[in-house]
Amino acid sequence: MSPTDSVPLIQVKNLKKYFRTPKGPLHAVDDVTFMIKEGRTLGVVGESGCGKSTLGRTILRLLEATSGELIYRGEDLLKYNKHQMKEMRKRMQIIFQDPYASLNPRMTVSEIIAELIKVCKTLTDKHAIQEKVRDLMDTVGLAQRFVNTYPHEPDGGRRQRIGVARALATDPEFIVCDEPVSALDVSIQAQILNLMMDLQEERKLTYMFITHDLSVVKHISDDIAVMYLGQCVEKAPSRELFRNPKHPYTQALLDAIPLPSLREEDKLKKVIKGEVTSPINPKPGCRFAARCPYAAPECTAQNIPLRDQGDGHCVACVRYPA
Repeated sequence: MSPTDSVPLIQVKNLKKYFRTPKGPLHAVDDVTFMIKEGRTLGVVGESGCGKSTLGRTILRLLEATSGELIYRGEDLLKYNKHQMKEMRKRMQIIFQDPYASLNPRMTVSEIIAELIKVCKTLTDKHAIQEKVRDLMDTVGLAQRFVNTYPHEPDGGRRQRIGVARALATDPEFIVCDEPVSALDVSIQAQILNLMMDLQEERKLTYMFITHDLSVVKHISDDIAVMYLGQCVEKAPSRELFRNPKHPYTQALLDAIPLPSLREEDKLKKVIKGEVTSPINPKPGCRFAARCPYAAPECTAQNIPLRDQGDGHCVACVRYPA
């Protein structure tokens, strides 16, 4: 274990992000608390619409938080002004889900990668910038022949390598990876994941890896947080979560993973039944209660906090009191 394993790079405390709607506030991220240790990866999983991407963008302040604290190396970023946040952009970056939609179609590959360097003014000499761009292309495995091509010319895997190179342009220490492989073929997914893991080891990067694919998150994450309708319902080290899932929603997610088996009993899957609770002005209590086979009256009596069950395994469920 390296010395940095015990150092929290980022601490999220009671973070909330609400959106106004005609029917009331939509609780996209609601009272989420966790920390990410330096040089490690926190995987964030959950169904589409559970608030994973909104959480990542709020941490980077691409969206402004409704309330809470965002402690980065001991300082609350939510108190930073625009000038201070512009400096922080050099240290915090994002890799987007759709590699094509996130690239400017009117700019060449070299211009896309160099843009952030110019905006942040980490380099000002034209030749130094071009040398940096070529080094980044080599780092992510992108052939130099693509330097003057446009985003529509490379395939999906190479486009995502452009996105990775752009994220590395200012030598950041924290990167939000917003489903970076979900739009890619399986074989290409493995290449990009291995690239990101190699980069993390070489550059001591810290990742927040957002995905709905549990097989992917198991491969890359040190710790995993499970989200449901804006709330974190379970958080644990990766191996512990897969070995001993506690929350019924986590159990249902793991049970939905397809198994390469011909046995009939392995093909039977538990289907989550019931209606999804509205995230607009939700009532107190567990938001999974309407779909939970173990739901009891106390589940909807009050909000249920994450409770530590030991060994870093926390769960928000009345079946597991503190």
